[in-house]
Amino acid sequence: MYSSTGQQQHVMGVPAQAMTAPSQWSTDLCDCGKDCSNCCLTCWCPCITFGRIAEVLDKGTTSCGVHGALYSVLYLFTGCQCIYSCMYRSKLRQQYMLSEEPCNDCLVHCCCECCALCQEYRELKYRGFEPSLGWEGNLARQNQGIVMPPVGAGEMKR
Repeated sequence: MYSSTGQQQHVMGVPAQAMTAPSQWSTDLCDCGKDCSNCCLTCWCPCITFGRIAEVLDKGTTSCGVHGALYSVLYLFTGCQCIYSCMYRSKLRQQYMLSEEPCNDCLVHCCCECCALCQEYRELKYRGFEPSLGWEGNLARQNQGIVMPPVGAGEMKR
C-alpha cells in the first residue's frame, strides 16, 4: 500500500504488503527430531508442552499449569483436547502471520497432535522465546540486556 505521496505505508513498523502475505514456518510439521528433548516430552506428556505454548501466546495471563490441567481434563474425559490446542495454533499463526500448512489447524491437531505441538514449540523458540521459562521468565531474560544508569548521591532512588 502506498500513500498519496507515493511512500509505502507501514502498520506498526511492518510494511503493509507484509501484513497480507503469510510467512513460512521455521520448521516443517514432521521435523520433531530437530528438538529431541521436546519431542520426547510431548510424546509422553503433551499437556506440559501445550501449557508452555499457551502461556507464552497468552502473554502470561493464564499460567502453564492451568492450560496444561485443562488440556489434561479434556483429554481424559472427552478425548477432544485437539480442539482446544488448535485454537492456540491459530493464535500463533495470526500473531506471526504464518501460513496454514499443511492443512487447516483443526486437521493438523486432530491428525498429528504431537507433531503440531512440537512445531509450535520450535516456532516460539525460533522467534526468541524459551517456552519452558514461561512468560515471566522470557520477560526477565529480555530485560537482562537493559542497563539502568547509576544513581548519584542525593538523587531519587526506587
